[in-house]
Amino acid sequence: MVEIPNIAYSGSVNEVTVGQGGNRLTLGGETCYPFHLFEGKMPNRPVVAFEVPDSEPQGWPTALVEVYADVWTDPVAWARKCVGEFGAELIHLDLVGTDPNGRNLPASHAVEVAMKVAEAVSVPLAVWGSANLEKDTEVLRAVSEALRGKRVLIGPVQDSNYKQIGASIISDGHVAINSSPIDINLAKQLNILTENLGVGVGSIVMDPTTGGLGYGLEYTYSVMERCRQAALTQQDAKLQYPLYCVLGREVWKVKEAATPQEQAPTMGDAKTRGVVMEAVTAMSLLVAGADVLVVRHPETARIIRELICELEGR
Repeated sequence: MVEIPNIAYSGSVNEVTVGQGGNRLTLGGETCYPFHLFEGKMPNRPVVAFEVPDSEPQGWPTALVEVYADVWTDPVAWARKCVGEFGAELIHLDLVGTDPNGRNLPASHAVEVAMKVAEAVSVPLAVWGSANLEKDTEVLRAVSEALRGKRVLIGPVQDSNYKQIGASIISDGHVAINSSPIDINLAKQLNILTENLGVGVGSIVMDPTTGGLGYGLEYTYSVMERCRQAALTQQDAKLQYPLYCVLGREVWKVKEAATPQEQAPTMGDAKTRGVVMEAVTAMSLLVAGADVLVVRHPETARIIRELICELEGR
């Protein structure tokens, strides 16, 4: 009989609470590697979040259009559908419409949509900018102020705008999503800078930048794995943060998931392709240490929830 050795880890992942009142949700808190429940605890289950665009999305494949056709131009109805029909535990509001390289909608649009979505759903909210440094600084600060006290997740907070957005997060009582390229040293440095600014350790989560299946997933997995190793075995306080993974957008934009079946008949059913790619990406990130998985297709969410239950032995 083989006896599996148990390892007692000296470090742990910080707990971060988002939302307010009955909508409150706690992330992190792990004292062991993902689902090594024979060695430690995962007091808070990984969260499956749904992406909701702030305006009519462009270029989404048919498999997603079919799911969201009835709410395609209404982010509030879209968010309600994700919570009511698909069981979203968190709404990831993507302010793609504010992108200067796209519609370039103003900060006032972002504030209006964010406030309406926050009031419409019974789960915590994350607000995600366009990743344009200058525009995000304006937009995310305005949204932060408008949602003061609701304790939402706000990102991406990057090394070139962390001071401005971080100051708003501190004054308005929110949580920073620190986003860095797929590199453990850059992720750690941004955490240090944000902490030094005054953002508390209970108000930071990490976005290591997610690659989809076949498009950088293995590199993402490696970086996340190293983050968890440093947090748990080396007591590296600058990497002891929950991991936030925005994966749906990375998966559904690649040709294997987005190409219609009539254009690639030998690749199989288009919907199945996309869901499988999203689910495998999510599964991989889950066992690498993800605390939040942001997906697009409800079938992916169902598969991941079942997997979590199996890994927990339920």
